Order: sequence, then structure tokens, then C-alpha cells
Amino acid sequence: MPDLFVSTPYVSWLGMVVERYEPDEVTMRLSWRHELTNDGRNYHGGVVSSALDTAGGLAAFSNHDFDRGIRAATISLTVQFVAGAGGADILCHARVLRRVRELIFTEITGADPDGRVLAHAVQTYRIA
Repeated sequence: MPDLFVSTPYVSWLGMVVERYEPDEVTMRLSWRHELTNDGRNYHGGVVSSALDTAGGLAAFSNHDFDRGIRAATISLTVQFVAGAGGADILCHARVLRRVRELIFTEITGADPDGRVLAHAVQTYRIA
């Protein structure tokens, strides 16, 4: 599943890579690129949201029973931007909080390489 996620057109263009893939816990890295900014210095908020969403989705799949289905979508994503993010990679750490039938609830934190939290998200993901 990690290879599939990073090979999709948008995620591939973003340049995200999987650093850790464990049951119910995933870490992905978004590498710094000028093209991902809104002002040449800071990541565009949509890019940060996409990175958090992608890591949460991969966490949802990380311990999924594939006999239950593979059609997936984000149902809800709420992001809190904590600090400006620019000039460095973002590490997105996602963990599954709960699984209920087709719904998976995740929590994702985006931080710079020094561990400074840049954004936090909660996500509801559906796999059917």
C-alpha cells in the first residue's frame, strides 16, 4: 500500500515519501520545494492539508482488512495551523484512533525536522 499511495499522480507530484509504515501508525515526509509555497517562503496551506490528509489515509489502510473493501475517501478533515511552515521538510505522523465498521478516525501531526509542530489534523476516513 505505501508504494501505491506515493505513486498516485498528485502525491507523486508533491514528492511525499513513506518513512514508517506500521499497523495503525505512519510517518510520511513532504520534502521542501519552492513550488509548494504561496509566497516563496512558506508552504501553501492546501499543500500542508494535502500532506496531512495523505498520511492519515495511509494510516487508515495500514491495518485494514482488505477483504472488507478498498474503495476509500476522506469524509472529514479538520486542520489547525499552529505555525508557519517553510524552508524545511514536513514530517507527517498519523495514527489511527478508532475503527468502526467502514470508518477510521485518525489524528495527524505535521512537524519540522526539529520537532516543532506546524499543523494538527483529525480525519474521518472511509474504506468500503
